[in-house]
Amino acid sequence: MEIVVDEELKAYIAPLTTEEHDALERSILAEGCRDALVLWGNVLVDGHNRYGICQKHGLPFQTVQNARFASMEDVHLWMIDQHLGRRSVSDYQRGVLALRKREIMANRRHNARAAVQTSSDLSPAVDATEVPPATPPRLPETDSLSTREALARAARLSPSQVVMIEKIQKQAAPELVEAVTAGTITINAAAAVATLPASEQVAAVLAGKDELRQAAKRVREAKRKPSVDKVEVAASSTAPDESLESLKQQVAALTAENTALRQQLTAMERALACAGLSA
Repeated sequence: MEIVVDEELKAYIAPLTTEEHDALERSILAEGCRDALVLWGNVLVDGHNRYGICQKHGLPFQTVQNARFASMEDVHLWMIDQHLGRRSVSDYQRGVLALRKREIMANRRHNARAAVQTSSDLSPAVDATEVPPATPPRLPETDSLSTREALARAARLSPSQVVMIEKIQKQAAPELVEAVTAGTITINAAAAVATLPASEQVAAVLAGKDELRQAAKRVREAKRKPSVDKVEVAASSTAPDESLESLKQQVAALTAENTALRQQLTAMERALACAGLSA
């Protein structure tokens, strides 16, 4: 049987790094291909790297069919679950895989609901007394990845890391995605840089690891410090109130001082009057 390599399926999971591929090649040359390649019909599902190495060196290998696959979605879900459990997969890659799984499960549930509704709409009208009530079709189980906490547990990440990975997936330029996938930049830093315009993201990636870190630092500092314009606006908006309050305090002080002087003058006039009478 001729094995078919589907390039889209091969690229569904992030490829090994050069170092990881070289280590796998050394292991296969020393010990042979110990794990069987997984097939769906004649399509290769798992073992693309092992298959390539064995083909390169003319080494034998075993294959096994997975009879549970009924669709390409089944294949994708199986691939995701396999890689989520592997220690060699990075935090970012696990987050991406878990997000993919959530999307597939959500689509399946949506399609199942639509199918149930369509079936109900197309059913001919019958006398309910003539037939026993039919058991309604069962929908897929509730999506276990519907919450961010469940998603984080599946990917062995924290909920905050999941939020950052979602931000990277939505906002990052392809060059920045490649950098975080390769480990050139951390998830935290990549999420910060992803808020910049795409051109600035690309420029930071091209400038190297140090510039990426500096770009992330600038973004964080900008979020912590209010802009100069905001400070000036705030100052100008509070200045009239502060001036009015100051004038009120000055008027009150002058009024009190005037009252005290009047009281002193009255006391002196009385004292003089008393002295005149005594004389």
